[in-house]
Amino acid sequence: MNLSIKEIAQKIGELNKQLSEKYAELSVKYGFSSSGSGKKIVFEKESRRKNKLFKIPAWKYAIPQSIRHLLSMPFIYMMIVPVLILDAFITLYHTVAFPLYHIPKVKRKDFIVYDRQFLDYLNWIQKVNCVYCTYVGGLFAYCVEVAGRTERYWCPVKAAHKPRFHHGWYSDFADYGSPEEWKEKFNNENAFKDPNKKDENCKL
Repeated sequence: MNLSIKEIAQKIGELNKQLSEKYAELSVKYGFSSSGSGKKIVFEKESRRKNKLFKIPAWKYAIPQSIRHLLSMPFIYMMIVPVLILDAFITLYHTVAFPLYHIPKVKRKDFIVYDRQFLDYLNWIQKVNCVYCTYVGGLFAYCVEVAGRTERYWCPVKAAHKPRFHHGWYSDFADYGSPEEWKEKFNNENAFKDPNKKDENCKL
């Protein structure tokens, strides 16, 4: 089967939809549900009872089990400084430049999802760590989406060889060596007007 890059990207989009459906099935498997707003996760009584059997007391968890973990801690937490600076600059750029390009703004909540603190088998130290990881990892994903939309507007050309990782908009770029497709896609505001396409790109 000789599929084009666009056809393969469409299949990836279909698989991502199936993957989202599988995520939805986890609530049944592990006995939890979300509130009406979707911001709070509540576990069923039996699930809470079982989960608490796996909970490590905070005082015990605070004692590092490995010297390697202890040595790495300062380096993990000092990363908050450059991360906050990155957040400030990417938010400033995103807020000012995207309206000028007529590019829809990226929703942070689609990438930075705070819900691990509702896991009752985590102690409060682990929950704080999870909030930190959620913020940093989610912020990087948010930055990739901001960069991806920028690249789609200004530099929509695929590389000659497939990168190991690429953002969701990459599949909509012009093929390497195709000036006709480049001319069509360069500074094309219409690329962002299809909400279904935008959502699919966010999931890739």
